[in-house]
Amino acid sequence: MADVRAGTTADIESVKAALSRAFHDDPVMAYLFPNESGREARLQSFFASEAKRSLAKGRLETAGATTSQGGAIWFGPGHWKLGGFELLSQLPMIVRFGTNVPRALRLLGQIEKVHPKEPHWYLAVLGTDTAHQGKGIGSALLAPVLAICDEEGIPAYLESSKESNIPFYNRHGFEVTCEVTAKDGPTIWPMYREPRPPNS
Repeated sequence: MADVRAGTTADIESVKAALSRAFHDDPVMAYLFPNESGREARLQSFFASEAKRSLAKGRLETAGATTSQGGAIWFGPGHWKLGGFELLSQLPMIVRFGTNVPRALRLLGQIEKVHPKEPHWYLAVLGTDTAHQGKGIGSALLAPVLAICDEEGIPAYLESSKESNIPFYNRHGFEVTCEVTAKDGPTIWPMYREPRPPNS
């Protein structure tokens, strides 16, 4: 059984490293950061920024007693979207997109258009370090917040960047709502989960 716990500021370094390895070959990340030689540094900056924001606006889950084996970055109801001051604070991270800023903003705009408006928990990132995949860590990382969703009757939402991950999310109650395809780029599958009644 994976050792999953709520993450803290002290976990950000380890979580960002695990997530950067998990997403190194992700089609969306490869589209946003096409230069493979600089991708890891940019991924680490991105995941560190999102993990830090989740500590204030949602929950950060990590697996592993000391070194993170994976992480889940969640934003609570009403907190998924960057506000004005938050956006300013993200400028150093945005600069890391380099010449790809326009395509990044265009894709984010497409994704935002289909994002649910009603209150929900938003799973921004879920990843398991490549060395620990296939051990149930992803399911364990989902469990704490999905339990909150069920207890409080709140939906959950995510975007899957790989079609092969859809069956995994289906098993946890998520269903595809549509497809979003980037210009000359990958397809993304938004997925929505209705809360499950107790003991279902």
